[in-house]
Amino acid sequence: MTLGLAPRQADLFRSTVGFCEPRVAPGSIYGLLHRECDRLFPEEMFADLFTDVGRRSVPPSIVAVVMVLQRIEGCSDREAVDRFCFDARWKYAAGGLDFDYPGFVHTVLVDMRARLARSQWPDRIFEAVLEVARAAGLVGRKRVLDSTPIYDAVATMDTVTLLRSAIRGVLRVADSALEARVRAVLTREDDYASAGKPACDYDDPSARVEMVDALAKDGMAVLGVLDGRELSEVVARAGELLATVLGQDLDQDEAGVLRIARRVGKDRVISTVDPQARHGHKTAARGFDGYKGHVGIDPDSEIITATTVSVGNAGDAGVAEDLIADLLDEHDADDSVPGEGTDDSVAGEGPASEPATAGEDDAERASVYGDNAYGTGGFHDRLERAGIESKCKTQQPANSGGGFSKNEFDIDLEQESVTCPAGRTAPIRRGTDGAGTASFGPACAGCPLREQCTTAASGRNISVGVHEEQLAAARARQRDPDWVGDYRATRPKVERKIGHLMRRKHGGRRARVRGQVKVAADFALLAASVNLARLAVLAVASVPGAGWATAAE
Repeated sequence: MTLGLAPRQADLFRSTVGFCEPRVAPGSIYGLLHRECDRLFPEEMFADLFTDVGRRSVPPSIVAVVMVLQRIEGCSDREAVDRFCFDARWKYAAGGLDFDYPGFVHTVLVDMRARLARSQWPDRIFEAVLEVARAAGLVGRKRVLDSTPIYDAVATMDTVTLLRSAIRGVLRVADSALEARVRAVLTREDDYASAGKPACDYDDPSARVEMVDALAKDGMAVLGVLDGRELSEVVARAGELLATVLGQDLDQDEAGVLRIARRVGKDRVISTVDPQARHGHKTAARGFDGYKGHVGIDPDSEIITATTVSVGNAGDAGVAEDLIADLLDEHDADDSVPGEGTDDSVAGEGPASEPATAGEDDAERASVYGDNAYGTGGFHDRLERAGIESKCKTQQPANSGGGFSKNEFDIDLEQESVTCPAGRTAPIRRGTDGAGTASFGPACAGCPLREQCTTAASGRNISVGVHEEQLAAARARQRDPDWVGDYRATRPKVERKIGHLMRRKHGGRRARVRGQVKVAADFALLAASVNLARLAVLAVASVPGAGWATAAE
């Protein structure tokens, strides 16, 4: 398929421009796209996705406009192509097309997403919009990080459905010879052809136990057939999924009967349709199934600077470095070429080649804000090594028994000792991983403050982590009223931006696609559309010969 080109000359009498221009606000996303779509999404930006021979594609610049409008309005593929056909604003946004400009089938959007995913530049729409914001001087050196749940696009399966579906998955991808061998070892009266739960009297406890045991033994027999064979990639993946499902939810009793375990596995697969989705918790009382969408924003312009998606049970700090990769790259460039200047791509900022120091103006020093989820010792340490100021809040230590907290002990890292509130000192004994423990043991026996400290018979222990120094410094910083005021004024801005991302249920709070890679690509596209809406509000426009600028400039 060859690259299609959008029409450059509209019909004076059939164009949507005359109709929409007095009705569509210039500061809306439709107005911005109408004025700038040719510069935002030029045809050559997508040239690598197409061949030199074949029939013409739908112009990718038009498809890109439809994709971003689809994401901000929360449409399905079919709804999006209907909007393009019948909503004049969409054709106006695509460069002022004629009212009768032909539409296209929804599979064009499916094909474009697949082409982008296979390319070496899959997030080009998000990155192109972000580059416009950078060129307009809207991306500084502050970042605010946060995450939000993204519900999966599949039904969460119970153990019985998971087991049966995993066996069906192996049969579905096996070739005829392997399928015959697998079916030969199955003992249940089930052809595993249809989806859903197996037939059983679920009101009878003994029947349920018998059915689970038979399903599990069928699954193990299938794995026995696969063991030691040379398998294709798809069969190997189906076998791994079956092994995972068998291992995560089942226990064997003394009689050798396999039963459903009375626990939830730490990394439990919740669906064979989307094996990467997980049980997650945004808070201790609020659970969800699916993924986490992570964002980093510039708090001054409220432009989203980075996105990523993790499984639902992943910690926020684990992907924090991905959200500030541009700041870390800036530091790495400084280290690799000492004394040489680098291109200053952000208007109004100092040279990126000069590393920040404690004496610099705070406005010029890179800084990162985040809640307790990002205030880990490891992340504080990474920011410190990169010369980035950490404005991430750190959880205060607490004693579950209500006694003295860790903060009330004097931890001396130079002397490798800990002194308790009663004045007794214990050495820190470290393990091979660098973490250590100070055990007061016998000293607690006759201590007058014991009841206020611990109820453990062995006495009080204090754990000292590898990054104890960074955590202590962070807790000291956040007691400063100026630090607190800055944090409270800055960090909530990311909550508002997440509200913009999640305002639609379809494609916002709930994923439209399956699998972490596809969900991440869709989330980045949503961020691009929200950024475009923000650029429209800020009146960003292209300036001939001078790049991009805001109306104030």
